Amino acid sequence: MEKSSIFRRIPVRRDGAGIVVLAGSIAQRPARGGHTWVFLQYLLGFRRLGWKVLFVDWLDEAMCGGPIGQSKHANYLRSVMVRFGLEDSFSLLDRANGQAVAGLPRHELLGQAQNSALLLNVMAYLDDEEILAAAPRRVFLDIDPGFPQMWRELGLADLFTGHDDFVTIGRRVGREDCSIPTGGLDWITTRPPVVLEHWPRQESRGASFTSVVTWRGPFDPVEYEGKTYGLRVHEFRKFVELPRRSGRQFELALDIDADDERDRALLEGNGWRLVDPAVAASDPDRYQAYVAASLGELMVAKSMYVDTRSGWFSDRAACYLASGRPVLAQDTGLEGLYPIGEGLLTFRTIDDALAVVESVCGNYARHASAARAIAEEQFDSDIVLMELLASLGAA
Repeated sequence: MEKSSIFRRIPVRRDGAGIVVLAGSIAQRPARGGHTWVFLQYLLGFRRLGWKVLFVDWLDEAMCGGPIGQSKHANYLRSVMVRFGLEDSFSLLDRANGQAVAGLPRHELLGQAQNSALLLNVMAYLDDEEILAAAPRRVFLDIDPGFPQMWRELGLADLFTGHDDFVTIGRRVGREDCSIPTGGLDWITTRPPVVLEHWPRQESRGASFTSVVTWRGPFDPVEYEGKTYGLRVHEFRKFVELPRRSGRQFELALDIDADDERDRALLEGNGWRLVDPAVAASDPDRYQAYVAASLGELMVAKSMYVDTRSGWFSDRAACYLASGRPVLAQDTGLEGLYPIGEGLLTFRTIDDALAVVESVCGNYARHASAARAIAEEQFDSDIVLMELLASLGAA
């Protein structure tokens, strides 16, 4: 807590000087409130520190099934930007011709990119060469550690070309005990930020451990150096008996394909309650309400994060902590990176998971208070983003 209080004594910038451009994918994935918050935490967090922010996204007609400008994708992005007072701080591009279909026109986007301190390109979502070239500093932000590094080593894709700096939330990347290849790059590690003023502690106690989960996600498993690094589905099956064996309530806002009906039946047969994330967490406010109504989170990671000892921690779990909801986290090499034991508890096996469930339920008030304290110390956007800017020499 001492480090946190030191940072809070540093006055935040209020002069409006400096521009941070953030490239991401809110419009590409509409009605996914948790995914939207990944980018909002950076936009609202940098704005809190006095920076002018600009969000860049793109669409094509194949995604929208018709004209882009009036699609549900574009309308979703507009609504999010208006909701958070960012209506003058975004640009949505038509990928086919590079012109803006919503928000700032392309020439204004280029001008702001030229005058920016940096362009933070999440997973290289932005590949518009002119806009990237306009920015004086291009920073690759890795939120799926292991995948882009291994893709590059295997010659499948190189997302790093054209960037000047490389940041990852895999906090063990570059250490001897992490098997993610660095590719000869100097990786800056960071934590997922949470803008605490938007995530107040909840005093009431929810009924169920929950999570908002994509069963497979957009990536395929990766074969690298004789080992298969898989997805969340491959890890979740190890803990499928948890509700039945613990006697506690567990619920998932689960995005699962119809082809995975056997897995759905397996979950439900073991006592999991499944709800539709398109209803429960379809926008930032509903996602936040879903987290707030929970008892805590069960954080099951992709096997890529677990098997590489990446030090990955979920942006979603950080939101649970901020809300005063304890997090039961599958271990990705978290020991020594975060305070473990109260508010944030780790497990490797189902027996471990059963033990931490009972620990939380046995002294919930203590764990809830510790959860919020961890968020304030470790994930406060003021702290995380100031440290990131300092690491980039852009503070």
